[in-house]
Amino acid sequence: MSDPTATQAPPPAENPPAEGAGEEGPSKKALKKAEAKAKKEAEKARRAAERAAAQASQAAAAQTEDLAKDNYGPEKEYPEEREITLKELGEDDVGKTVVLRAWIQNVRPQSAKLVFLELREEGAWSIQAIAAANAEGTPVSRQMVKWIGGTNLESYLVVVGTVAKPVEPVNSCKVSNYELHLTKVYLRAAAPPVLGMTLAASNRAITNFSDEAPAAVEEGVDKLSLAPSEATAIPAASMLTHLDNIVLHKRAPLQQAIADIRMEVKDLFRSYLKEKGFKEFEPPALIGAASEGGANVFRLPYFEKEAFLAQSPQFYKQYEIAGGRKRVFCIAPVFRAENSNTARHMTEFTGLDLEMEIRKDYREVLYMLEGVLLHIFRNIKERCKEQIELVRSIYPSEEFLLPEPGKEVRLTFAEGQKLLREKGPEEFRNVSDFEDMSTVQEKVLGQLVKEEYGTDFYVLDKFPESARPFYAKEDPADPNVTNAFDFFMRGQEILSGGQRINDPEELKARVIKKGVDPDSAGIKEYIDVFRSAGVPPHGGGGIGLDRVVAWYLNLPSVHLASYYPRTPKRLTPVSFPF
Repeated sequence: MSDPTATQAPPPAENPPAEGAGEEGPSKKALKKAEAKAKKEAEKARRAAERAAAQASQAAAAQTEDLAKDNYGPEKEYPEEREITLKELGEDDVGKTVVLRAWIQNVRPQSAKLVFLELREEGAWSIQAIAAANAEGTPVSRQMVKWIGGTNLESYLVVVGTVAKPVEPVNSCKVSNYELHLTKVYLRAAAPPVLGMTLAASNRAITNFSDEAPAAVEEGVDKLSLAPSEATAIPAASMLTHLDNIVLHKRAPLQQAIADIRMEVKDLFRSYLKEKGFKEFEPPALIGAASEGGANVFRLPYFEKEAFLAQSPQFYKQYEIAGGRKRVFCIAPVFRAENSNTARHMTEFTGLDLEMEIRKDYREVLYMLEGVLLHIFRNIKERCKEQIELVRSIYPSEEFLLPEPGKEVRLTFAEGQKLLREKGPEEFRNVSDFEDMSTVQEKVLGQLVKEEYGTDFYVLDKFPESARPFYAKEDPADPNVTNAFDFFMRGQEILSGGQRINDPEELKARVIKKGVDPDSAGIKEYIDVFRSAGVPPHGGGGIGLDRVVAWYLNLPSVHLASYYPRTPKRLTPVSFPF
C-alpha cells in the first residue's frame, strides 16, 4: 500500500519552451532573430510587388506607348551591324547580330505577338525570319509585329537580327538550317498592295506563249491559265503576263537561274577562244546595206539616207580577217525581220560569232566550233549545277547527251536525208539530197541520231548549194554542195557556218548565180574588199546564244532564254530616251 503522504509528479507541459526561453518566455536574442527574419520576408515581398508593378506598368505602357518605335518603319539611319549575304551564312554566325537587305516574299502573322517572314536576296536565296514581341515591348513590340505583318509582299527591307538555328529545317527556304530573330526592320522601298503578278506565279512553268492579247474577259483572270489537273494550284501566268510585269518576271528565281546559265555560256565561249588565240572585236548594228539580202531586214531612216539593222556580223568578221587578223570573234545583237511567231524565232537575238584563217582544210573551222560548244556543254554542267537543277524542277527534261571524246557525230547532209528516208516516218521516204530540211525534218532526224548514236549534239556537213548564201564556197569536187555545215541540239539548229569565198571573181560569179546584182549597194563594196588586198582562205560560224541555252535546258520556248524577247508583236518593255 502506497504512502498517502507522497508528493505526486506535475503533469507535462503542453508546449515545450522555445529555444533560449526560460520560465518567463523567449529570450531577447530569440526575439531579435525573429524580428530580423520577419523584416527580411517583408522586404522580399515588397521588392516582388515592386517588380510586378513595374512589369504591369511596362506592359500597360507597351499597349499605349510604342517602346520599339525606333526599330521599324521607313528607313532611318543605316544599321552599323555587320552586313551579310545569305550565301556566306555559316555556323560561325550563330548567335551574332547581322544586317540583311532583302525582299519580303512571304509573311505569316501567328498572333499579336508573333510573325514569320521569308526574306529573299538575289536569285533563290531566302531565309526565315521571326519577330516576337515580349512583355517589355522592346526591342520588338506588338505594334512592330502588326506593322511587319501588314508589309506588302516584294517590298525591300533592311533588317537587323540574330542568327539562330531553327527547331526544324525550314524547307520553304533555300537557307533551311538558319533563321533570323529580328530586332529591327526598316522599309527601304515599298511595293504596291496588289501586284500585277505574284512571285509564285512568275516562278511556275509557262504553257501559253502567245503574243496575242486575249479577248476581253473578267479583269484579273484574263492572262492566267489553270490546267484541270492543277485546279487547286497557283494559276500559271502566260508569257504575255510575264512580259507585261517584267519586274516580277525577272525576280523569279527560275528566270535568274536561266540568266546565270546564259552569262556562263558567254563567258565560256569567250575564254575558250581567247585561249586559242582569237581576238574580240565589236561589229556595228547600223549598216548601209542589207548584209544577207532579201526582205528579212529592218529598214529605218538615217538622216538623208536609209539604214538597216545588221542581220549578221558576217561581213565585218571577214573584214577583220582581210584587215590582218588571223582569228576573231564577237558577241553582238542580230536582227531578223521575219514575221515568224514561233517558239524558235525572235526578231532580235544574241550571236556568238567567230571567223578564222583556214590553213589546209575548211574542217579546221568545223572542229573549232565543235570544240568550243563541247567545252561549253561539259563545263556548264558543273558551273551551273544548282541553276540547272532549279530549272529542271519547273521544266523537267532529260540530261543533255554528249558524244564521247573522239566519237563526235558528223554526218553529211545527204547522209542525214538517207537516215530520214530509211528510218523516218513514211512522209520522208522521198526527201531530196538537194533541198533544205524543214523544221519537222530536223526534229525527226535529231531523234533518229539520238537513237542511233546516243547523242543530242551533232553536225550536218556539205549542205546543198541551193540552201546556202552567196558567200558560201562550193565544194571543188562537187559544185552541187558547199563547204558549209549546221550544228544541232536536240534536233534543232543552233549554228550555221562554213568556208567563205575569198577570191573576188569567184565571189562575183556566185553572187550572179544567186540572182543578186554584184553592183548593188553593199554587195559591190563587199566584193571590192577582196580586190583591195590578198585575203587568205577563211571560214567561220554564227551561234544563236538564246537557242543554245534554251535547247540545252529543253525549254518550251527560246523566249525564256532571252532577257527581253523581241517578236513581231512584242517591242516592250521599252527604254525611255532621257
